[in-house]
Order: sequence, then structure tokens, then C-alpha cells
Amino acid sequence: MTHIWLKGLELQLVEVLTIEGAAAMLFYFTIYSFLGWLLENSYNYFTRRVFFKENFLFGPFKPMYGIAPVLLVYFTPPGSHWAYVLLLSFLIPTLVEYLSGAMLVKLFQRKWWDYSDTPFQVNGHICLPFSICWGFLSLVCIKWLHPAIVSIYGGIEPFWALIWSVVGLYFLADLVLAIRKHSLQEIAGA
Repeated sequence: MTHIWLKGLELQLVEVLTIEGAAAMLFYFTIYSFLGWLLENSYNYFTRRVFFKENFLFGPFKPMYGIAPVLLVYFTPPGSHWAYVLLLSFLIPTLVEYLSGAMLVKLFQRKWWDYSDTPFQVNGHICLPFSICWGFLSLVCIKWLHPAIVSIYGGIEPFWALIWSVVGLYFLADLVLAIRKHSLQEIAGA
């Protein structure tokens, strides 16, 4: 089984290294980052009655929600054993959330979320209840959502081929401006 997994993983990673693979990956990242922004703001609305939750970036995108599904898609080749998919569905989003939280605190001395009051948490960056939620959402993503998004991508791929580099530059500009904004806030707060 390990041999089959490695072969499938190797084929998927080679695909990412092509222009077409990079374009597809950026499309998936964009869609999942936007869906994550909607999910997080909807959750904020239902728990706090305010739709807009402060975002690291300026645009309506949450990169953690884009990175985790893309990693899941590329690390779970077709035909992967269900236990392996289940394990990755729990681990990848949890690791992405922990590393993102730790990195944001390290770079900007600020927490955009804090699970300190939640049971089974680690440094306020992750907690077991949300990791279980991420695992469930990841399974839904791999099983039902991603195949639909692949189908949508197949329909708009010629158009996406024309604009994907502009979308990539948008994300780069948004990231640079966000880093500048939060760095200046850190200096002003010091």
C-alpha cells in the first residue's frame, strides 16, 4: 500500500510543478480561501452577531483555509486508504492552524484567534474541539466539495489561464500590504 501511495503522491507533486498545475493549485487556493472567509465570518455572525471578523489580509480571503485543502488534495492520492485520509484530514488543518497562529504571534506579537479558554488547547493556537471540526470539514471537502470544484475548474480553465497570474499578483500585493500594515501597528504599539 505504501508503494501505491508514494507513486500517486509522486505523480501529483510532479503535476504541481507544471504551469497548468500551478494555475490549478492557485484556483483551488483562491476558492478555498474565500470559502474559509465566508465560513469564519458566518461563524462569527452566529456567535457574536457581527459578520465581519478582522482579517490578516485586506481582501475576503483566509489563507489557512486555502492552504489546508490544497495540501490535503495533493497528499491524498486517489485510492488512498480511508484511515490515511481520516488521519490527514485531522492533522493537516490542525498543523496549518498551529503554525499560522505561532508564526503570526512571532512576527506581529498578536493573536487573531485564541483558544486559551477552550479544553484541550495548545498555546491558544489549536484545540481539540476545533481540530475535530476541521477534520470533519476536511473529509467533506475531499469527498464532495473538491470534486465539484475540479469540475468547475475544468469549465473555466481557458478563462483562468488568462487571469491566474494577475490573481497571484493580487495575493502577493495583499500579503505585502498586510505585512506592512501589521508591522506598522506593531511598531506603533511598542
